[in-house]
Amino acid sequence: MSLSAVSLDALLTGRAVPFTRPGSLSAIAKEPRQTTLKVTALGLESDEQGDLRVHGGVEKAIHHYPREHYANWTAELGEHPLLSRPGAFGENFSSTGWTEADVCLGDRIRAGTALLEVSQGRMPCWKLNDRFEVTHMALRVQESGRTGWYYRVLEEGTVAAGATLELVERRHADWSLQRLSAVLFDKRIDTDTLRECLELPLPPNWRRTLSRRLENGAVEDWSSRLQGSPKN
Repeated sequence: MSLSAVSLDALLTGRAVPFTRPGSLSAIAKEPRQTTLKVTALGLESDEQGDLRVHGGVEKAIHHYPREHYANWTAELGEHPLLSRPGAFGENFSSTGWTEADVCLGDRIRAGTALLEVSQGRMPCWKLNDRFEVTHMALRVQESGRTGWYYRVLEEGTVAAGATLELVERRHADWSLQRLSAVLFDKRIDTDTLRECLELPLPPNWRRTLSRRLENGAVEDWSSRLQGSPKN
């Protein structure tokens, strides 16, 4: 194992409220919490998700986004009010020192008294477009590889801002999230790589996606996820 421990610089949660499009809800606007929070199988105490079909649940209990990516986004987008503090991307965990290149699928992380496991990278959706008011922001996040990642909770516990995040077990050192996401977001079909990925303990949604590609020989249409339905 070669992943150095980092500090949890910010711990954030949010409530689901009406969002930008008719009938939509979102809890993407996370606020920092200074108290110790319970960590359950479904994530952080008091945290919510607006659409449980695609967000939250045991496979996406906690979202982690690297703080160092903010400098890259500022360089590309210019000064943006959302980038002045953590929470712009709806993350629960903000830290400096780990990126998608460092973290691997299945990494087990001790966070406070909870034990977490890296379950998947984020598949960005249209809510980022509306939140940033930047056309194709979700696609830009996808193409940049700066997606962040999700944890499932193996052992419930508590966590607070300032806690140490420490790698305690690594089982798939060859499969960083950067590498895995590059496969997921590749428009080309590489059957050998797809078969190799399908040997990994993928979350159900990624397994279905890659299995269909292998079966159909084609990449699925991403437009609904990246653009959503038109605003009225």
